Amino acid sequence: MTKEEIKYLLEKQKKFYKSGATIPVSFRIEQLKKLYATVKKYECEVNDALKTDLGKSHYEGFMCESGLVLSEISYMIRHTRKFAKRKTVYTPLAQFPSHSFKEPVPYGNTLIMSPWNYPFLLTIDPLADAIAAGNTAIVKPSAYSPATSKVIGKIIAECFDPQYVAIVTGGRAENSALLEQKFDFVFFTGSQAVGKEVLRHTAEHLTPTVLELGGKSPCIVEKSANIKLAAKRIVFGKYLNCGQTCVAPDYVLCEKSVKDEFIREAIKEIKLQYGENPLQNKDYGKIINQKHFERLSSLIDKNKVVIGGEANPRTCQIAPTIMDNVTNLDAVMGEEIFGPIMPVLTFDSFEEVIDELKDRDKPLALYIFSGDKQHIKTITSELSYGGGCINDVVIHLATSEMGFGGVGESGMGSYHGKDGFDAFSHYKSIVDKKTWLDLPMRYQPYKSKLYEALLHIFLR
Repeated sequence: MTKEEIKYLLEKQKKFYKSGATIPVSFRIEQLKKLYATVKKYECEVNDALKTDLGKSHYEGFMCESGLVLSEISYMIRHTRKFAKRKTVYTPLAQFPSHSFKEPVPYGNTLIMSPWNYPFLLTIDPLADAIAAGNTAIVKPSAYSPATSKVIGKIIAECFDPQYVAIVTGGRAENSALLEQKFDFVFFTGSQAVGKEVLRHTAEHLTPTVLELGGKSPCIVEKSANIKLAAKRIVFGKYLNCGQTCVAPDYVLCEKSVKDEFIREAIKEIKLQYGENPLQNKDYGKIINQKHFERLSSLIDKNKVVIGGEANPRTCQIAPTIMDNVTNLDAVMGEEIFGPIMPVLTFDSFEEVIDELKDRDKPLALYIFSGDKQHIKTITSELSYGGGCINDVVIHLATSEMGFGGVGESGMGSYHGKDGFDAFSHYKSIVDKKTWLDLPMRYQPYKSKLYEALLHIFLR
């Protein structure tokens, strides 16, 4: 789509929004129901597309994408009417007689830019929130997941008029053309580098923006943890989607006294979950493209690999890999891995780990496996990170009851459920002042001591 076509599309959406058609809550719920039914209709095609783009099995595609999308849409159908109601708040006595309230209103015309690693989930989830909040939307999926983008396009075309919700496909030229337009709100999910570019563009128009980014999410394993269970859960979360998950444990910080045990159990779990030859496992995914395959391959130090390391350039697959004796000077610790490579570092002192993590960029997720309640409290209260789990990984994002988002270098803003509705809404603060009484204390001339005394009473 050309820059002129994108501009024309946005102008049509602006005109549609100005008509007020998206404001009635009944309209929003009707559109969500249409979206739910259409996603159900094309569920198999969605899962087939995910298999084509990322090698995901149908089970994983449903568990991590289409199923979560249906859950979010269903949640918004049930709760949008409640979310959209104005909320009465306390009115100071000095404002008597009046009624104060906060009212959520849509931002208006929104842009949703999604990544390739969970291309269906991270496109349709925020779209459902945008619809529930009463906005129009242009969605821009990643060019790296074309099969999924095609199905998304089919779903959107069947559900919505382009003046309400539309899809723009393509690459960098289309991204640039979209970001040059003046939207009322932008929602971006992707890398930190691209997120910075998005924010530079939106700053030109002072456009409010949510950035869902990533980073190196640490996973702490203490000696007090259930090591066998920790290994099982970490292996699941680390190698899910071939490690291409923004909240995957990026690296493991393991207490030195239990490091060997943890690695033994993790090796067992890799064999149990993926087989003796993971590259032959039909349910094991692939790296999105050759560029990322080569980047990941360059991060593997064969001298430190204890399992895995095998790779197939033809299928863009890298076996689940564990690297031992890793330090912060290794290449694998110099960037977000975003692949099936698990570096294991060790520590002797919990306090030193905390101090080190406080000096690092704020991660999107942080995980701790421990039986020490004081250490767990220290992690949750003293460290800044987007979200996380205690004695598990990844699962904190799989609910509409909690917001999901980053902080600092890992992003700004959150969504899912009520947080998603709030992200795509502006809350107006309104005072409805009554006319049957008008107290005179605020007006000049300020001469009467009686008025001054009354004013002190009212403003207490």
